[in-house]
Amino acid sequence: MATTKLIKLVTIFVLLFSIFTPEAYSQSNDCNTESNNGCNDKKAALLLKIIAIVSILVTSMIGVSLPLFSKRVPALQPDRNLFVIVKSFAAGIILATGFMHVLPDSFDMLWSDCLKENPWHKFPFTGFVAMLSAIITLMVDSMATSIYSNKCKDGVTPHQTSEVVPEGDQEMAVAGTGHFHAHHHGLVKEEGVQTQLLRYRVVAMVLELGIVVHSVVIGLSLGASNNTCSIKGLIAALCFHQMFEGMGLGGCILQAEYKRLKKAIMVFFFSVTTPFGIALGIALSSTYKENSPSALITVGLLNASSAGLLIYMALVDLLSADFMGPKLQGSISLQIKSYIAVILGAGGMSLMAKWA
Repeated sequence: MATTKLIKLVTIFVLLFSIFTPEAYSQSNDCNTESNNGCNDKKAALLLKIIAIVSILVTSMIGVSLPLFSKRVPALQPDRNLFVIVKSFAAGIILATGFMHVLPDSFDMLWSDCLKENPWHKFPFTGFVAMLSAIITLMVDSMATSIYSNKCKDGVTPHQTSEVVPEGDQEMAVAGTGHFHAHHHGLVKEEGVQTQLLRYRVVAMVLELGIVVHSVVIGLSLGASNNTCSIKGLIAALCFHQMFEGMGLGGCILQAEYKRLKKAIMVFFFSVTTPFGIALGIALSSTYKENSPSALITVGLLNASSAGLLIYMALVDLLSADFMGPKLQGSISLQIKSYIAVILGAGGMSLMAKWA
């Protein structure tokens, strides 16, 4: 049911995006024309875009699938320290994606000189939309967890009765008390495990939705560009980005313990969204102009909302949930290793901002 809802959300987003992006037609001012330099080559750019589709598809599939096959590698199972460290590294990459890639792009677009002074230069729309996106993500995160928890409760809980125990049976009742408490504690523990599993499933769903949004946006930008100089750098940066972002998502999918079909659907959507965005950009390259007001506003607002979602998910549902959990709280050494992994992941992704 949850996977079906995710598919519907993604489908609605793609349809809306496909409707609004063709409105970015070229007009008569300088903001709708591409710069004329030696790097603009439509035929060479098309070949690079095809290479980008294949390479990004392959690296995305490898990245998101690696954690799912970790059961065959004992050291990478979710209860092992190495898994926590790798997940921290991937969370750092997702955090840097929001802060260093998506959010700055949104600021650049919504503060562009190609947009009217009023209202775009009078109000920080990027920060406002990112803030709203983080709040809405919190609402979805919290409410979805509550709804799923209520649906999964079987309603069977141990309770004490007010019946009077006959004197002859008091000894037997006392003897059975230990069994009752053991059974009660077992149910409480099982309920806690079930609640944690629901949290993992909600996190995986919401994170996938945020990644799908910004993956289509960055794919569209690459597909619509004819600048071979920038495309070459983008291909390498996006392959790195998709590989390790996929590892973070794959870890969440693994912890969610979905059935094989649901895992395959989530892997498929993550893997194809950026290539789909590139293909959409190629199809619209004759009409879509990245500096047109319509394109700047549409993509800028989408980037801002995606940034708010990714930053929230990285800090709250990935990093905070793990670092404040019992496993990391019980080991200072593991905490230090995980912090180093976060810094390395965020630092590496921040370095990629030089090219993408």
